[in-house]
Amino acid sequence: MPDAVAARSGVDLVIVTGVSGGGRSTVARALENVGYYVVDNLPQALMVDMAELAGQAGGAARRTAMVLDVRSRAFSTDLSGAVGALRERGFHPRVVFVDADDEVLIRRFESVRRSHPLQGDGRLADGIAAERKLLAEAREQADVLIDTTHLNVNQLRSRVEELFGGEDARRLRITVLSFGFKYGLPPDADFVCDARFLPNPYWVPELREHTGREAGVSDYVLGQPGAHEFVAGYAGMIGATASGFEREGKRYLTVAVGCTGGKHRSVAIAEELARVLREQRLAASAQHRDLGRE
Repeated sequence: MPDAVAARSGVDLVIVTGVSGGGRSTVARALENVGYYVVDNLPQALMVDMAELAGQAGGAARRTAMVLDVRSRAFSTDLSGAVGALRERGFHPRVVFVDADDEVLIRRFESVRRSHPLQGDGRLADGIAAERKLLAEAREQADVLIDTTHLNVNQLRSRVEELFGGEDARRLRITVLSFGFKYGLPPDADFVCDARFLPNPYWVPELREHTGREAGVSDYVLGQPGAHEFVAGYAGMIGATASGFEREGKRYLTVAVGCTGGKHRSVAIAEELARVLREQRLAASAQHRDLGRE
C-alpha cells in the first residue's frame, strides 16, 4: 500500500470546470501545451477511477487534467464530494473554475449562434442563470478562479501556462530539419530553406561517402561563399519572429533545410543553424529526415 499512496501523491491532478462559454476548451488546450494529459467531458463518477489510472500509468499521465461539463448526462453538482473522495485516497487535486460576466457570455453564444445547453425553451440568460445555480458551490470551493471576461484566447492561454506550465513549458521549441528535395518537402515545415545554391560535396570523391554531420563535409559546406550569411540570415529571421510565435501560442516550429539528397549540404547547414539559434538562447535542435536513405 505505501507504494500506491506514493504513486497517488505524485500525480499532478487538475480539475477544470466552469460556466459554458467561459473558456474551458481553451484552458484544456493550454494544459495540453504544457504537458498535461487532458480528459475532456469526464463524468464526475469516473474521476476517482481516472485518477487511479493516472497513478498506475506513470509517465505523461502523471500530469492529468479532467475537464467537467454540465452537458454531460453524468454531471453531478457534488464536486466537493468528488474532490474529497480523491483527497481521501491520497491525491492532491487542484480545481480550476472558469467564469465570465453574463453579458460577455451572452455575446459569445450569440456570436457563434449557439444556444446555451441549459436554456431549453427559454432565453440565453435563463440557461446561464440555471448553470450558475448548479455551479455555485464549485465556484466557491475552487482553488483557482479565472475570470475570462476581459481576456482574449491568447491571454487566457498565457494565464493558464503561467499557472501550470513554468517557463520551459511556454518556450518555443525549434526543430531544424534537414531533408532531400528528391524525397519531397516535409509536410510539417513552417519555413523551407534551400541549400542547393552551395557546391555539392557529392562531387568531391573524398567527401561523397561522408555526411554533413562529419567535420570534413561540414567544413567544406560552411567554407563556401555565402554559407555563413545564409545561416545568419535565417537565424536572424527566426530570432526576430520567435517571441511573436510564442505570444500567438505556437509551441513548436519546424525549419526545414533542403538539398538534393538530404545527406551533405542540408545536414551541415541544419546543424550550424541549430547551433546559432541556441547561441541566441532559443530552444533549437537539429534532426535529419533523409540521412541514411542513399
